[in-house]
Amino acid sequence: MDVTDIFKVPNQKIKAKSGRLLIAEPFMQDPYFKRSVILITEHSESGSFGLIINKPIPMYLNEAIENAPSFDSKLGLGGPVQKETLHYLHRLGNRIPNSTEVMDGVFWGGDFEVIKSLILSGELQPGDIRLFVGYAGWAEGQLNSEMESKSWIVSRADKEILFAPESKNLWSTILEGMGQPYKYMVNLPEDPRLN
Repeated sequence: MDVTDIFKVPNQKIKAKSGRLLIAEPFMQDPYFKRSVILITEHSESGSFGLIINKPIPMYLNEAIENAPSFDSKLGLGGPVQKETLHYLHRLGNRIPNSTEVMDGVFWGGDFEVIKSLILSGELQPGDIRLFVGYAGWAEGQLNSEMESKSWIVSRADKEILFAPESKNLWSTILEGMGQPYKYMVNLPEDPRLN
């Protein structure tokens, strides 16, 4: 038995679906997913799609996309898949055509030309949108398999947390807010063999 197995907490009864959070188990070593929090934006039998919401990168929209307007909000690393693509979560609903509501008041995607226009007019503020490069994706059955091996803890998402300006400590903040037995995980070392 691996020493990290004794610290794994059984997954609670909350199931993975759109609008839920995946929280990496404390000892996950994958460089993209270590201590990550992912909002699931799509979950079906054919696969799953999500965005890592706590991995900011030191880059702005106009630095990543040619002819994009200047916008005072750093991009996030949405995941390791297709890092040349742009994805976004926003609170603007039907003001952004072709958006998909992921959970109450939180929308994913939509017409980027409208987003650019709203940025230029000053109608779109950093607290209303989160921009990401790349995404996290799972093939058919892959996420369910990872759930069975207890790689992820599922939590309900909170709209205010999703759009909080500081997301770096989100992993520990969410686990602490879930109470016991998750709260103790925050203080576990990333690799217990190094203690």
